[in-house]
Amino acid sequence: MTTLHADLLLAWGVAVLIRQATGSATVATTTTAGIMAASFHLLPPLESSLLALAIGAGSVFFCHSNDAAYWMIKSFFGLTLRQTLWIWSVLQTIVSLVGLITASALWMILVPS
Repeated sequence: MTTLHADLLLAWGVAVLIRQATGSATVATTTTAGIMAASFHLLPPLESSLLALAIGAGSVFFCHSNDAAYWMIKSFFGLTLRQTLWIWSVLQTIVSLVGLITASALWMILVPS
């Protein structure tokens, strides 16, 4: 694993942590981008784009009760708290992990070693 590929995982992980702490995908995305910008501002466009995808994927990881979207989904579909957790939160986690796996696979395929 190249150092920059590890940085892809770091960017995703920071976005996940901020998402869980704040409950906002927007805050997670913009804060993580700001934190990581100093490290990645000189990267070629391909690597920068893959890092942005990883940050976006991390920002939607496991939506739970501190997020407004969680409560909107619960209300719109008439779900219980448990149902919302099992349906919406699990779905968001799958989306996040597929995004990370896709960005990682593209990194391994497209970025020269």
